Amino acid sequence: MNSLGKWITNGSERPFYTRKNIEITKEITNAVAYVCGLGQFNFYINGAKVSDHVLDPGWTNYDKLIQYVTFDVTKYLKEGVNTIGAEIGNGWFIMNNDHYTFAFPAFMPPSPNPYHAYGKSLVFAMCLEVEYKDGTKDVMTADDTFKVAEHMVTVSNVYGSEYIDGRKAQIGWNTIAFDDSKWEKAKIVAEEDEPKGELQNQTQPPIKVIHTYEGKYLHDYADKESGEIRKIYDFSQNMSGMLEVKVKGKAGDEIHFLAAEKLSPEGDVDQMAKNWMMIDNCITYIVGKDDEWETCKLVFTYFAGRFMGVEAKSDAVEIGEMKGHAITSAYEESGTFECDDERYNQIYDMVEKAVEANMMSVHTDCPTIERFAWQEPNHLMAPAIMYMKNGKKLWEKFLLDMRVQQHTADDYFYDYEGNKFYPGDGLMPGQAPCYIPNVLPVPGMGSFYDIIPWGSTCIIGTYWHYIFYGDQKIIEDNYDAGMKYFKYLQTKVTEDGFINHGLGDWGNPRNELARENIETAFFYADAKVLARFAEMLGKDEDKGTLETYADEIKSNYNEKLLVQNEEGYWCYKNWDHPDKLVMTQASQALPLYWGLVPENKKDDIVKAFRQTLVNEQAFIAGEVGLPYVIQTARENGMNDLIAQFILREEHPSYYAFILDGETTLGEYWENNPRSHCHDMMGHIIEWYYNGIAGIIPEEPGFSKVTIKPYMPNTVNYFICTFNTPQGEIKVSARRSGKEVELDVKVPETIEYIVDRSNL
Repeated sequence: MNSLGKWITNGSERPFYTRKNIEITKEITNAVAYVCGLGQFNFYINGAKVSDHVLDPGWTNYDKLIQYVTFDVTKYLKEGVNTIGAEIGNGWFIMNNDHYTFAFPAFMPPSPNPYHAYGKSLVFAMCLEVEYKDGTKDVMTADDTFKVAEHMVTVSNVYGSEYIDGRKAQIGWNTIAFDDSKWEKAKIVAEEDEPKGELQNQTQPPIKVIHTYEGKYLHDYADKESGEIRKIYDFSQNMSGMLEVKVKGKAGDEIHFLAAEKLSPEGDVDQMAKNWMMIDNCITYIVGKDDEWETCKLVFTYFAGRFMGVEAKSDAVEIGEMKGHAITSAYEESGTFECDDERYNQIYDMVEKAVEANMMSVHTDCPTIERFAWQEPNHLMAPAIMYMKNGKKLWEKFLLDMRVQQHTADDYFYDYEGNKFYPGDGLMPGQAPCYIPNVLPVPGMGSFYDIIPWGSTCIIGTYWHYIFYGDQKIIEDNYDAGMKYFKYLQTKVTEDGFINHGLGDWGNPRNELARENIETAFFYADAKVLARFAEMLGKDEDKGTLETYADEIKSNYNEKLLVQNEEGYWCYKNWDHPDKLVMTQASQALPLYWGLVPENKKDDIVKAFRQTLVNEQAFIAGEVGLPYVIQTARENGMNDLIAQFILREEHPSYYAFILDGETTLGEYWENNPRSHCHDMMGHIIEWYYNGIAGIIPEEPGFSKVTIKPYMPNTVNYFICTFNTPQGEIKVSARRSGKEVELDVKVPETIEYIVDRSNL
């Protein structure tokens, strides 16, 4: 489907309804609707919502790419009169700034390149194809015979606030019997004002409700300053959710719903994010009728949090059943894990819930504060997530977004003086899509836009997709973008032969960022992975050039960073400490993982790496280094340290979050982190599958695997399943005395060996 016909609108930046009655006079055999409403839409036929999706279509750079959604609507249509209807809200297409909207913190300079709207008004397009039993076919598109009206959601904010006026409810608006004589005629969007992006079918899993949590009343809280009484409710789970609540009062009564990830010590909903910013989110409902129960429900956005504070501006207001509908596009399960040490299960569930809450057609960094599509977890977290969830189509969307967002030589932004600033041909931004670019480096902190562990998702994220799903097309689709990015990176190499312009080991609890060490290791990894891709695609010249360049990176890396310590064994020093030997866990792990270490020095580097773990008795690494620290420890016989560290009762530790009462993973290793729902450090889940269960791919698509389980000393039983493209692998183990009984089931199409050396 290449065209949806004309775009229609009510000419407003506010949500609207649209509808039309159509008559069908023949027996239908098949009917398909291709639908798009920007920013978000719901589609109806004869009063029924078509599909169980929410928040269609997926978020994209609407200037370059727009998704439409394909619905099989055969069962919804009938002979006779039918009503086609849709409701359209803002999303990112035209961001509404009422209540909370992200602003860069005070320590960062304000961006001279703020968000821009993608159109003058919200828009809708549709193409309905109906095939009849007699072999004929009708094609109907949206046009100015559609009617439009203002929505009862009068304000919709992409960050979770909506203003819903029950007095403006259009009961039965999407049914045949509804009288739309007072509605206006739809406007055809002028050609110059039409959305610019290329239309493509939405292929990633749509966002759906996966679980419903009851909001349980906790207590009343009296605000000391305003005197307001807030009723506090607990959903028991931090989530990205759609609120639904029954209310009753007098027409015009105003009710505020305030979502929060945490409560204050006094028991109020606490929307302050680590003293950096107030998450001023508010769902406002205006009662429509006197003394009748009615439903307040989010339509075009979602709240983020676990708790809900309710302020009623009238004593007549009653609050009935409250529900939080948890939503995600990562609902297709790939793997399961459980064991008899409940702490492991709690950690797994905490990370999984954080992943679900951050998968909304893009992989957000957090649902609460930014809702940005930062790209680094799409390779750093890829194995952990792909073991848990089917990421095949999601990652295809993430990588498409990156290709769309990649810079050309002609792309420019503005600097602080209003001059044009050209980021560079091939640059891969840290966010894709990027709605609020912060393109200029922050003094003393590096670039938050041009960051190699973020941009490298176009290469290493492609690699992980290939390893898990074995589909070479992902390489064919992304190879050129990866090569353009690598050539861009070559322009950023310093006189010392390093990459160091980004954020290093971001999130390191001691701020040991080690930029030259970390970022140059990724530069090497990019070269090696691209060389492998080039070989697969028969690009021999590229392969030779990349391998030669990788050797140059490796030689320089070892010449300048590989030193002997006082005990006489080799290790990697941090380049940013020229006057003393500083070794971090990540600085030893990354060169081991990616093969930068000379073969005759490997034993020493493993020894140095182990020493950094033993000395700290914890993971002292940020999100960039942590997956490599964990996996390097696994590969080198240090599973016992991993098991010990994740169960520490103080930070840095996964279990410390559980003891803090968290139900999703925090952003940083600390109590009360800025965000209580980041999945960026959930790498430990990869170890559950390839460390504890020991399911290790030896060939892409898991066509060949090694099963090498490990039984932590506090675990006496575990069972793990993983759905490969070849079928389900199941590994279970039970300890009886000093013996471990192991049961392994692998599909016949998979070549495998079982290695019991870790048991």
